[in-house]
Amino acid sequence: MPRETELYPPIKALLEGQGYEVKSEIGAADVVAVREGEDPVIVEMKTGFALSLFHQAVARQSLTDTVYIAVPRAPGRRFQIALKNNLSLCRRLGLGLITVRLSDGHVEIHVDPGPYRPRVSAQRKGRLLREFARRVGDPNHGGSGRVGLVTAYRQDALKLARHLSAHGPTKGAVVAKATGVKNATRMMADDHYGWFERVATGVYGLTPKGEEGLVGYREAVP
Repeated sequence: MPRETELYPPIKALLEGQGYEVKSEIGAADVVAVREGEDPVIVEMKTGFALSLFHQAVARQSLTDTVYIAVPRAPGRRFQIALKNNLSLCRRLGLGLITVRLSDGHVEIHVDPGPYRPRVSAQRKGRLLREFARRVGDPNHGGSGRVGLVTAYRQDALKLARHLSAHGPTKGAVVAKATGVKNATRMMADDHYGWFERVATGVYGLTPKGEEGLVGYREAVP
């Protein structure tokens, strides 16, 4: 495991190269850099991303607006995902983010501290509100995760399955009219859940898995 002390020399060298005087362990701060006429720069270091690192960095924002967190850069996809996620968090908190490649001391500044205002995605907001409007009732338990989630699409599929279970193989147009699911034929043809099978041109029936789905989600559609 790397040590926090291994991060300090490369970070100190970087800041000194930018004209700062740099000292470590000043008060509660890991690294403090001062350049004449400017607010100090504070860097909080940890051997990996941790909630305590963000707590410390946010606390230092009471001293200066220019606060960075610094962690060792690790190889592999897992670190890349963590870096991406924590980079987004840093932007939202107004923090800078530094990584140090300990093998050669390479320091990379991924984002500088600064105010952040998230951009609202009209497309994603629209999808959220459409799903909310289409969802019948409130069939899920908050915090249960994504597995087996009852979406509006699944509720429509259950309506189709319920009709086929009661009436047997049926033409898609007839199912659409009876259930009110306009794209019934397309849904049964796509068969995302393995519930439907085509038994003739334009005619679909219910599979054994579809019967199981009706039992497992019997309360999903009022």
